Amino acid sequence: MSPQVTFQPDGKRSTLAPATTILEACISSGIDVTSVCGGSGSCGKCKVIIRNMDCLNAPAEAEMKLLSKKELELGYRLACVTRIRGNVTVLIPDSSRKGRQRLQTEGIKTRIKLKPLVTKVSIKIPKPSLEDQGADAERLQSALKIQYNLDNLEIAYDSLKKLPIVLREGDWTIDVTLWDGRKIIDVGPHTTANGVYGLAVDIGTTKMAGYLMELKTGKLLSTVSLMNPQTPFGNDVISRIACIMKRPEALRELEDLLVTGVNQILNEACEKAAVSSNHVYETTIVGNTAMHHLLLGINPKFVTLSPYVPVIQNSVDIEASKLGIAAHSAGNVHLLPIVAGFVGADCIADILASEVYRSLKPSFMIDVGTNTEIVVGSREGLVACSCASGPAFEGAHIKYGMRAATGAIEKIWIDPNTLEPNYLVIDEDRPRGICGSAIVDVVAEMLKAGVMDTSGKILSGIDNPRVRQGPNGQEFVIAYQQETSIGEDIVVTQLDVREVQKAKAAIYTGASIAMKRAGVARENLEKVFIAGAFGTYVDPASAKAIGMYPDVSFEKIIQIGNAAGTGARMALLSKKARKTAWKIRNMVKYVELAADPDFREEYISALFFPHADLDQFPETMGALKKDGLHIASRHETLLSKLKKLRK
Repeated sequence: MSPQVTFQPDGKRSTLAPATTILEACISSGIDVTSVCGGSGSCGKCKVIIRNMDCLNAPAEAEMKLLSKKELELGYRLACVTRIRGNVTVLIPDSSRKGRQRLQTEGIKTRIKLKPLVTKVSIKIPKPSLEDQGADAERLQSALKIQYNLDNLEIAYDSLKKLPIVLREGDWTIDVTLWDGRKIIDVGPHTTANGVYGLAVDIGTTKMAGYLMELKTGKLLSTVSLMNPQTPFGNDVISRIACIMKRPEALRELEDLLVTGVNQILNEACEKAAVSSNHVYETTIVGNTAMHHLLLGINPKFVTLSPYVPVIQNSVDIEASKLGIAAHSAGNVHLLPIVAGFVGADCIADILASEVYRSLKPSFMIDVGTNTEIVVGSREGLVACSCASGPAFEGAHIKYGMRAATGAIEKIWIDPNTLEPNYLVIDEDRPRGICGSAIVDVVAEMLKAGVMDTSGKILSGIDNPRVRQGPNGQEFVIAYQQETSIGEDIVVTQLDVREVQKAKAAIYTGASIAMKRAGVARENLEKVFIAGAFGTYVDPASAKAIGMYPDVSFEKIIQIGNAAGTGARMALLSKKARKTAWKIRNMVKYVELAADPDFREEYISALFFPHADLDQFPETMGALKKDGLHIASRHETLLSKLKKLRK
């Protein structure tokens, strides 16, 4: 008999195949549970409580490492490595819930000349007769040539099937929807009621955002955002690609999840605007190289292997029906071009929106995420790279880290005299964890308050209860258990600081090398653009204090929100913007950090707060090595297989 699992407090029941993991059961049942590492057993975020342990496998090595003795005694297990062998009841604690995610959709406003590829024209066609027996399709094509100077137009199959009825019901006066003046994608009765709409979508590794636009006017009608439905397969692209390598059928599963996400955005956006999805004739999509390939059903594994080559770099135009997008069947889906490696169409969109490619003086742009894109340059040329900043800023590998959802501490200040912290919590709830912006804050504040030194070591001997010895070294208490919703203290540990060091060092190294290869000095930067959700909410002062951003004056820093979404909208509304995107693609010189001769030295230097000349800090560097911080190449970091570099 197949085992049955009951999820509490949801009350959902599911019958499953034997040896199914609890995480797999959660995914198939639609249960909200955090899974950052994609089921590899490395993040420890998918904690659940089991009432009848006899129906499970013995605790795995990962559980013995990531769960405390007390948690194991209380019935805690990790959902991703715990397999169900009989009927069980699974309690999902609040600390393992994703919560209501705060997603960034707004971006910089950039002027464009409105010229969409989809247009609608009205046309009167001469009726056939015994003397003029020309076929319906040829009569339509002839009329379009005479009245609009459009020749040799292809007719979409669905439009061809509708044509005879539409012509006769409309008394030979109809509306024709055209794509790029080359293809008839829809025919219908002559009316002013049905407009022409388009959807722009930004597919991030963690989040997705969509924008429904009226193509004739360029008006934004509605906005929808959601979590990328692929996240149960891992918080970063490498975890998801690893799933494909391990289980080839996961490629189709990941593709289907992305299509499902796009369709959810489409349907919700149309419902908000009272628009039929059948009148959405164009969709533009941006995303990093992995998201781009996965949406197309292309295996992206070779992007992770030297020499990091994508399958396609050109822009792609494909009918919505072929991708399973629930817009008009003959509507076009346009994916912007990608650069190389993991620098994808979202980076092209960022550049398009920020107009870095037009700047007279050198500018710097960064879009911080699990995979961070960096661009340096001007209209004379651009240099781009991507760095594996890792999921620390999404809360992964941080003891009490979480995404920017309900209950996450999002802002922290520490009184330098008393070491008492003050904090803000998303939705003003009781805290249950720390999100990325606060993680940067607390490290910067600990540094400024003297709780830790420039090597990142939390100091011992401080006479304050907030600084104490924990199970894995020194830690700093942000909130005591009576303040939290999880019934335990929320702390920042020495290991948490090390994770932040690795993430910020990767970003700073990418920035430093990109600026060197572009021949741009920090003092010569005219503007520093900070893109993305993380860039919107993180305090630039905190980011500068820990050495994550270039050390420039605050007047030069411009936070531009979801610039990738803005770029996608620009490409939706303007044929010229699409041509500019390809021009940008050819302007960008890609730098592969793993192959750069300066990577190792730059990375080691960037591990300091904010960063350091190694020759001046031999003792501190020794302390870093003693603490076991792994110095890794970009590729090794991406694969989460950090290797010590030996002399």
